Parts: sequence; C-alpha cells; structure tokens
Amino acid sequence: MISALNRLVDLVEEHLGEECDVDALARSVGTTGYHLRRMFSSLAGMPLSEYVRRRRMTVAAAEVVRGEDDLLGIAVRHGYGSTEAFGRAFRAVHGANPGDVRRDGGPLRTQPQLRFRLTVEGSVPMDTRILDRPAFRLVGHATRVPLIHHGVNPHIQDHITALPPEEHVRLKALGDTEPAGLLQVSDDLDPDAAEGSELTYLHGVAVTAGSPTPDDLDAIEVPAGRWAVFRTSGPYPQALQTAWAATATEWFPSNPWRLRPGPSIVTVLDRAADFSTATCELWLPVEPA
Repeated sequence: MISALNRLVDLVEEHLGEECDVDALARSVGTTGYHLRRMFSSLAGMPLSEYVRRRRMTVAAAEVVRGEDDLLGIAVRHGYGSTEAFGRAFRAVHGANPGDVRRDGGPLRTQPQLRFRLTVEGSVPMDTRILDRPAFRLVGHATRVPLIHHGVNPHIQDHITALPPEEHVRLKALGDTEPAGLLQVSDDLDPDAAEGSELTYLHGVAVTAGSPTPDDLDAIEVPAGRWAVFRTSGPYPQALQTAWAATATEWFPSNPWRLRPGPSIVTVLDRAADFSTATCELWLPVEPA
C-alpha cells in the first residue's frame, strides 16, 4: 500500500494539468480506487483532490513569480479555462491574487510533494476480528450531515436527541441480527473523506434480509460480505476516532485486506451514564487485498 500511494503521488506530479486516472493506477497495483483514495485521505490528512489543488497552485505560483508567461497561459497549462477560475483557485491556496503575487513575490503557501514511508509502531494491539456476514438490512432514521473528523458531530447529536425516548425502545425491539444494539451508521461517504463533505447518517438497528420495514423508517440494504470489527474502549468519542484513524495508519498497511464500498457501522456495547467513556465496535466492510 505504501508503494501504491507513492506511485499515486508520482502520477499527480506527471499530470498536474489534467485529471489523474486513479482507478487505472489502483488496478495496476492490485487494489481499488476507492481504497486508495480512502487510505490517501487518512494518511495524508487531506483528500486527494485537495492535495492535487495545492500542488497545482504551488507549481503555478513559481511560474507566476518568474513572469515568463501571461496568466492565461499559466491557467490553461494547469487545467483552468479562464484567468477567473485560476484566480479563485490561486486565492484559495495562497490568500492573494496572482497579479499581486507577480508584483510583490508573495505571499505564497507551498505544498511540498508528499512521500509516504512505513513507520513501525503497533505498540498498542488492536482488538480485531474478521466476519463473513450474509446480507442484512439497516433500518432507522437517516439524515444528511457534514463529516467532522474530531470531536462530537453536533449535527448527528441533534438528529439523535430529536428522537423521543420511546423511539429508541422501538428500534431496539426491531433489531434481530449483528451488529447488535442501536447503531451509528455512516453511508454514502465520499472516498476522499474530506472534512465537511456530506454523508448519510442512520440511527437504527440491523435486521435480517427480507425483514419487513415499518413505513416510517429509512432502510439501507447491505449485501453479503466480509467485515473487519475493531473493539475500542476509553474516552468517548476520542478512543473511537483514534482507532478509526489507526485502521489506516497501522492495520490496513500490515494486513491483507482493503476497504470495499459500504456503510461504516459503530455499535456501543457499554458506556458511562454521562457517555464520557464507552466500549464500542467499529465495523468496516473489507475484502482481500
């Protein structure tokens, strides 16, 4: 995986002025574009699309400062059809207009070329199991929310607290298969996992495939497949978010599995009365790498 990510970085450099064929590269190294994008985002701390934009503007800024070409020529060379579109992208990265930077020499915010390296850590064992699960259905109350990487997501909190207590009881009674209990389901996640990008969040339970779903509930059909299940315990949600990040930095690079499209599921097995600590399971859909 580390070599695949470095080849992706090289591909970006070779095609800064055009779209990179991430899926073709992924196939050539025996993985998928979905998994490659998710791993890049987790390890780089930014989505691939943002890295490409920063690198384009870093190289473009050097050309702007040198002044050997007009701004339209630089814009076209880096994939923009007009100086206006180029100027917007340039300001978003550097905080200044291309014309001002050409006159003053700055300010510039440089994005260095990334290089991924394997660091041996693994000092904290990850409690993991691999399960084969038949198809099942997730039912509950769904909404669209922005992705937030750190801390409690207030949009999800508002969604859950808006449900009356008796609704939680009804949902629990409907659940009849693993993952057990009330579930926190994230689906339709952008493979880049960009902060602020939208996803579908469902608060509900798992039921066997074919089980009838009440008309007032949303449903997500989950096909048969394998799941990696990670157990976490500690401060909530920090311990869960740390484990989620560690799946990308430690677990996937050292195990013969990759992510496949599908929902990510969290079930709370035990928690303190004030929810300050909790024992959780994180379910991620996987396939052999």
